[in-house]
Amino acid sequence: MNYFHWIAGCVLALVWFSRLLEAALGVPKITDVSLPEWNRKPADGSPRVSIIVPARNEEEHIEQTLTQLQQLDYDDYEVIAINDRSTDGTGEAMDRVASNFQVGEQLRVIHITELPPNWLGKAHAMWTGAEQASGEWLLFTDADVFFRPDTLTRTLAYAVAERADHVVLFPDFVMHGPGERMMIAFFQTLFLFGHRPWRVADPKTKDFMGVGAFNLIRREVYEAVGTYEALRFEVLDDMKLGKVVKTGGYAQRNVFGRGLLSIRWAKGAMGVVENLTKNMFAVLSFQWWRTLGSAFGLVFLNLLPFAGVALSHGWARVPYAVALASLFGIYVGMSRMSDIPAYYFLLHPVSSALFVYITLRSMFLTLGRGGVVWRGTFYPLEELRKGMV
Repeated sequence: MNYFHWIAGCVLALVWFSRLLEAALGVPKITDVSLPEWNRKPADGSPRVSIIVPARNEEEHIEQTLTQLQQLDYDDYEVIAINDRSTDGTGEAMDRVASNFQVGEQLRVIHITELPPNWLGKAHAMWTGAEQASGEWLLFTDADVFFRPDTLTRTLAYAVAERADHVVLFPDFVMHGPGERMMIAFFQTLFLFGHRPWRVADPKTKDFMGVGAFNLIRREVYEAVGTYEALRFEVLDDMKLGKVVKTGGYAQRNVFGRGLLSIRWAKGAMGVVENLTKNMFAVLSFQWWRTLGSAFGLVFLNLLPFAGVALSHGWARVPYAVALASLFGIYVGMSRMSDIPAYYFLLHPVSSALFVYITLRSMFLTLGRGGVVWRGTFYPLEELRKGMV
């Protein structure tokens, strides 16, 4: 048993310490567009931007979102809001806000009543909005995302200065209660572990990025990668947009912007569970063997360091302690970028167990149903597999 603890502990120590070191060196390289130096207009003027906002049954948020978009300080933009077959008051709320816009066609509302075959609803709404857009840049966002007035100006100034083709702005998570903070802390750790955002700008790496809250892309690049039609049946449309941009050889960047963009992603720990259940099996390419392997990996990487310190003896505890110290270091780093205190590290075993549950639940529900239910629409698994990018 001591041999097992030595081998497992050393592997865990190496994995977590190397990721801590890589993050410590890499994260500072990511630009923060909320800094004073980016409080300026783009160097080549203000290229027209079309902001595309799809919404299905979002009457709780859509009016506030569109009103805040109306208040952006950017010189030349339009907002295209797409009501995607909503059964609540979303469409009426959109029309109400549009009637209050004072600048001609600054806000346009499109009502979709039927979903064509072989399309996911959100992807079709994105594509529909982009088809009506007149901007040189397209900004795809979500109906529950809130913008500070200078968000677009700062990000465009950065995009133009960097000659970027696609820019992702990471949102701030609005969190209420320890359950949300615990789960989002783990999600951010997993995200950091899997996507290495500091490497996205390097054309020699395969790392890519896409975030549904803020995907800003040059229109000519959007068309060159096949538009949203290339992602028509892709559950992870935001990330996969980033993938086709990166594999197409275009310049991709991601940035921080504390206070510029915010979203309340879920309500409570179980809200995070529900949100991720839809996506997790898709993240793992709808493959059962990969899902089981990932569940095992989550247990090994995240739960074993805690269990190992308790179960091992003598010097065999040392590598486990190094792994835990490195994991705590990641939480310390995250606490400087978000409203999650570093002591949430103590709840890491709980969130780890819930993420294992999410992974297995996503697989069993999808396989049991033969597909995914998303916003009230059923999408067959066979078609989802065919539509993966």
